[in-house]
Amino acid sequence: MCGIVGYIGKRQAYDVLIKGLKRLEYRGYDSAGIALLSDNNLNVYKTKGKVSDLEAFAQGKDIGGTMGIAHTRWATHGEPNQVNAHPHYSQSERIALIHNGIIENYSELKEGLLMHGFTFQSQTDTEVLVQLIEYVKNEHAVDLATAVQLALNEVVGAYAIAVIDLDNPDVIVAARKGSPLIIGIGDDEYFLASDATPIVEYTNKVIYLDEEEIASLDLINGLHVKTISNVEKTPQIKQLEMTISQLEKSGYPHFMLKEIFEQPRTLTDCMRGRVNISENNISIAGIIDHKDKFLNAKRIIISACGTSWHAGLIGKYVIEEFTRIPVEVEYSSEFRYRNPVIDRDDVVMVISQSGETADTLAAAQLAKSKGAFLFGICNVVGSSIARTTHAGCYTHVGPEIGVASTKAFTAQVTVLTMIALVLGKEKGTISEEMYLSILKEMSRIPEKIISILKQDNLIAELSKIFTYAQHFIYLGRGFNYPVALEGALKLKEISYIHAEGYPAAEMKHGPIALISQEMPVVVIAPMGGVVYDKVVSNIQEVKARKGKIIAVVSENDRTVREMADHVITIPETDECLYPILTSIPLQLLAYHIAVIKGCDVDQPRNLAKSVTVE
Repeated sequence: MCGIVGYIGKRQAYDVLIKGLKRLEYRGYDSAGIALLSDNNLNVYKTKGKVSDLEAFAQGKDIGGTMGIAHTRWATHGEPNQVNAHPHYSQSERIALIHNGIIENYSELKEGLLMHGFTFQSQTDTEVLVQLIEYVKNEHAVDLATAVQLALNEVVGAYAIAVIDLDNPDVIVAARKGSPLIIGIGDDEYFLASDATPIVEYTNKVIYLDEEEIASLDLINGLHVKTISNVEKTPQIKQLEMTISQLEKSGYPHFMLKEIFEQPRTLTDCMRGRVNISENNISIAGIIDHKDKFLNAKRIIISACGTSWHAGLIGKYVIEEFTRIPVEVEYSSEFRYRNPVIDRDDVVMVISQSGETADTLAAAQLAKSKGAFLFGICNVVGSSIARTTHAGCYTHVGPEIGVASTKAFTAQVTVLTMIALVLGKEKGTISEEMYLSILKEMSRIPEKIISILKQDNLIAELSKIFTYAQHFIYLGRGFNYPVALEGALKLKEISYIHAEGYPAAEMKHGPIALISQEMPVVVIAPMGGVVYDKVVSNIQEVKARKGKIIAVVSENDRTVREMADHVITIPETDECLYPILTSIPLQLLAYHIAVIKGCDVDQPRNLAKSVTVE
């Protein structure tokens, strides 16, 4: 969701900024732009389209200078076009600004500026902010950092901004509230970005700006951070765990396929140091250190969005199964606005790959304000959710570049399953025999995923049959019902085929009316558990209406094989671990259908990797 890059130092800024924008393309965007300060000139170039379009537009123009800011925009206020693209000039064209977020009171601010003679070129809330900064700077005769500070005190909304000014040629001013910003510290140079991907190539020393903080990246006076209330802060330098190789495709045609195939390794990393087979134990520090909060919890509330919500729903199944603690799963966007009942005896878990999802972060802050114990599950070290929660657990899967989440989803499910087992053992609500059995089976999951991935060519061939489809239905029961939801979401996200997931028995309550020869039905039907026979009955109901069945089944299954039109097999495992395995074929099915249809798999239309604004 929009991307910010900034640089000030000795290098040619254009090269750093363009490369940084390309690193941020995975976030989703519809226009791009760059501002460069050189020889008392402030040059802004921007265009609708991709970063490659921006490069073409800037060709032959003055792109010199060792200081600049750049942006990829995902349209909120104003349609995606060149005028609304960032950066935005101030009226004098002496200040340029880029912005992620939404200024909620921009209309009122704009009215005031119009009364002072300002004119506007775009439809954006961002242009209002840069004009306000210029007005404050001139009216109060202050430097750029002070002008930004005073202006932001008038702003209602969310923002991550970077500002440069012809009158302050040695400094970039940045600020954030509700949208992430990271500062990279090099040798007599500074980098600025929405996340670490544009920075890791140059330095592993970073500072994560906190809420309502303003940073001056000053080549002469050094780095200074203060709050918008003018309180000086001492920034803490962190070390990046990311490597540049994690940001490359490594020979794969798309990041999504690479990330699907990384899952044996990423789940091994996720369990490393936690699942200990030699000691027959699972240990999660964030749970053990606060076990009284969990063991005495009246209930657990899981709040998340999209794919993370599906993982949370699986988490509900496993946590209730092994701990007998009631679990509610909430869409963060609804939870934060419906005045939820939250008690001090509640544990609220928030799940987000990026750790920056706006609604989930707001849900976390709401729960915290009500006195609940807050536990975060995220992938990005130093993210806002990681800093907001009382405790948490990183998934440790490395950067996920593909917009459609794959390895982050299976890692979230893995973490939730480990949490359920740890709590069940502490509460004595799971037998030692079952605990040890699942523990050992978890350690085998990466190897079993490898065997599923060997069917990639088979799934690719199968996918060719179904590119004609305009609609899909996905069916699952028990632990695999959320997998049906996730499989349908993957197909929608990247192939633009309408798909819906249902509990298999709910098909009779409406969706069965859609079944026909033209309607593919994906059924998740591994053997074992109390619902297998019920799923078989549901498949028979689909076949009676001439529906086309694609079944995900256990390797030794015979019953469903005889009924299904197409079969994808998975190794047998414990019932609670099947969602990790059954999700893999559905990721591959969605991927190959989208590729055959010619869709942009890594950057599907209208979608952003991290939704950092409402």
